[in-house]
Amino acid sequence: MGHGTDVHRFDADSECWVAGLKWDDTLGLSGHSDGDVAAHAACDALFSAAGIGDLGSNFGTARPEWANAAGVTLLSEAARRVRDHGWAIGNVSIQIIGNRPKIGTRREEAQAILAQAVGAPVRLSATTTDGLGFTGRGEGLAATAVALLYR
Repeated sequence: MGHGTDVHRFDADSECWVAGLKWDDTLGLSGHSDGDVAAHAACDALFSAAGIGDLGSNFGTARPEWANAAGVTLLSEAARRVRDHGWAIGNVSIQIIGNRPKIGTRREEAQAILAQAVGAPVRLSATTTDGLGFTGRGEGLAATAVALLYR
């Protein structure tokens, strides 16, 4: 089992990609790639469970070939690397933390896209922080994920 966390600040000059979907009604997220906190947290959870590093060591800023990559592209590649190390993916659970976008309106669509990238079931939930912290102030978005692997 592995755990992952990702955080990005909102950026008016970027598009908003979260959970593999473009959200036109929300400020974009800054980052080396597309800032998709859900996909990035899931990558970290997969890498953690397999013991093969983290998002930064696999796709970080020192790796220019991954600049501006879509989160689902990173997630698909993370899943491939995990499988190449002899692991099968049981499932991934992701929770997005922030006030927007409103995940519930597109949850099924997001889960399908993420599951296709992972090649295993992905479940998505969301919560707010009741106005507390940077997500509560609307400064950015966070996500946590847990991945279950087996041999």
